[in-house]
Amino acid sequence: MRRLLNMIPQLSAEQVHAALDWAPLAEVLAAAFAAPPVAPTRHAHVMAAQDHLLLMPAWSANRIGIKLVTVLPDAPRHGGRTVEATYLLLDRSTGAPVALLDGEALTLRRTAATSALAARQLAREDARTLLVVGTGRLAPWMVRAHVALRPALRRVLVWGRDITRAQQCVAELAEQGIDAEAVRDLSTAVPTADIVCCATTSREPLVRGEWLSEGAHLDLVGAYTPTMREVDDMAVARSRIVVDTFDGALTEAGDLLQPLETHVITRADILADLAGVLRHGVAIRRSPRDITLFKSVGHALEDLAAASLAVSHSLVG
Repeated sequence: MRRLLNMIPQLSAEQVHAALDWAPLAEVLAAAFAAPPVAPTRHAHVMAAQDHLLLMPAWSANRIGIKLVTVLPDAPRHGGRTVEATYLLLDRSTGAPVALLDGEALTLRRTAATSALAARQLAREDARTLLVVGTGRLAPWMVRAHVALRPALRRVLVWGRDITRAQQCVAELAEQGIDAEAVRDLSTAVPTADIVCCATTSREPLVRGEWLSEGAHLDLVGAYTPTMREVDDMAVARSRIVVDTFDGALTEAGDLLQPLETHVITRADILADLAGVLRHGVAIRRSPRDITLFKSVGHALEDLAAASLAVSHSLVG
C-alpha cells in the first residue's frame, strides 16, 4: 500500500491552493452545479463517543472522487489535528488512482468559491462593502474569493468575538494586498454591508434581521447542523432564499430548519438551489431593495470539480 501511495501524484495544501485560481474555479463549479455529477448523500459514521468518519463520494463520466474526513477530538494529544481531510481522485474508466490531494485546502477553496459564485448571481451589482463574520480558518478565504470575483468591492470588514483574532485576520489579508478593517460592534457593521458573509460555528444567531439594509446579500456557510444558527428568524423571513443543494440544506442547515419547524417560513420560501439559478435562470432578486440569502452546507460535487481542476492544472504545469 505504501508503494502504491508513493506512485500516486500527491498535491500538498500549497499545491492545491496554487492550482485553484478563483476565476477558473468558479467556472468549473458553475458547470458542475448546472450539470451535476452523481453525488450520493455523504456517509457519516460514529466510531466512538466523539470520533467521526465522514465519506463524501461523487463521480462523473471521467472521474471518481471521495473525500475522507476524520473528526478526532483527542488527536492533538497524539500529535495530530482534530479534523483531517484527504481527497482521493480516481479514473472513471479504469478505477486507477489519479491523485491524492490535501482535503482541507480543497474544502477551503471550493467553499469560498461557491459562495462568491452565488453572490455573483444574487448580490446587487453595485455592492461595495463586504463584512465577514467569523475569524476561523475559512474567514480569510471567504474574503479572497469574494474580492477576486467582485473587483468592485471597495471596503472589507472583519468581525469576531475576539477582536484580536479579527485583527490577526486583517493583518494576514494585508500581506496579500487586501485592505481590510477589524470591527468591534457587529450591530453597527451589518447595516453598512452590502454582502454579509458568516463563517462560524455559532449555535446562537449572530446577525439580526433588523440590522440588515435593504438590498443586502447574506452568505451563510457556517451552521452546518440542525442545532446551529448564524442569523435570526427575522433575517431569514426578510430574505429571498437560495441553497447550494436542497438535500443538504433541508437536512443539515439549522438557519433554515429551525424557522421551518416554527413556521416562520415555509418550504415554498426556499426559492431555488444554485443549480436552478445557474441552469434554469430562476429569478431571485426582483428589485434592488430585496434581501437575498444563500445557505451552503457543502456538497461532494464541489470537491470533485475542484479536485479535477487542480489535478489538470498540476499535470499541465
